[in-house]
Amino acid sequence: MIKVQNLSLKIKNTEILKEINLEFIEGNIYGLIGRNGSGKTMLMKCICGFVNPTDGSIEADGKTIGKDIDYLEDAGVIIENPGFIPYYSGIKNLCLLAGIRNRVNKEEICQAMEYVGLDSKSKTPVRKYSLGMRQRLGIAQAIMENPRILVLDEPMNGLDKEGVEDVRKLLLEQKKQGKLIIIASHNTEDIEILCDDVFEMEKGAIVSHFTP
Repeated sequence: MIKVQNLSLKIKNTEILKEINLEFIEGNIYGLIGRNGSGKTMLMKCICGFVNPTDGSIEADGKTIGKDIDYLEDAGVIIENPGFIPYYSGIKNLCLLAGIRNRVNKEEICQAMEYVGLDSKSKTPVRKYSLGMRQRLGIAQAIMENPRILVLDEPMNGLDKEGVEDVRKLLLEQKKQGKLIIIASHNTEDIEILCDDVFEMEKGAIVSHFTP
C-alpha cells in the first residue's frame, strides 16, 4: 500500500501540490487525469521519492519516503520521456540499467523486450528508434525487474493503435499478477479500460474521484 497524507509542495512560493490525500492498494490500477500543469507528473515524482514535499508524507508499506527510505522500493517507473544512451542498442541500454541493482540477467531482459514487441537481438542504436519504439523500450525498462509497483506517466505516448492495444494488455496482465499500477493519461479510453479508480487533478489539488 502507498498512502499519501496531507501532501503539499511549494517551489519558489508557488503552490504545485495542495493537501493531497490518497491511498493506493496492490492489485489495482489507478488513473491520474487533468490538464497539463495540473500536478500529475509532480505528484508521481513525489511518490517515487524524486522530489521532497514541503509538507505531508508518503508511506509505502509503512515506510516513509524521504525518511525511512530514500526512494519508492521495488518500483518500475516512467516519468516524462524515457532517456537512453542514443548510440547504444536497446538491449545494451537495458543491460547497463540492470547492472545498477543486478536483479535480472540478460535472458530476463531479452524477455522483457520481446514482451513489449521489440527485437532483443537488434543492434539498431536507440537514436534510430521511432518515438513508439522508445516508449516500448521505456516500458521494458520499467517491467524487466518484475517490480511490485509501476508508476507510468503517459505510457501510451507515441504508440500507434497496435502499440496501445499491446500496452493495455500488458498492464492488465500485470494487474492480474497483483501489481499496484499508477498511470497518468490524457486518453479517456485508456482510463475507462484500465483503471479501477481515477483521481482528477486541477491546479495541484484532487478535485474529483470516480470509478469508470
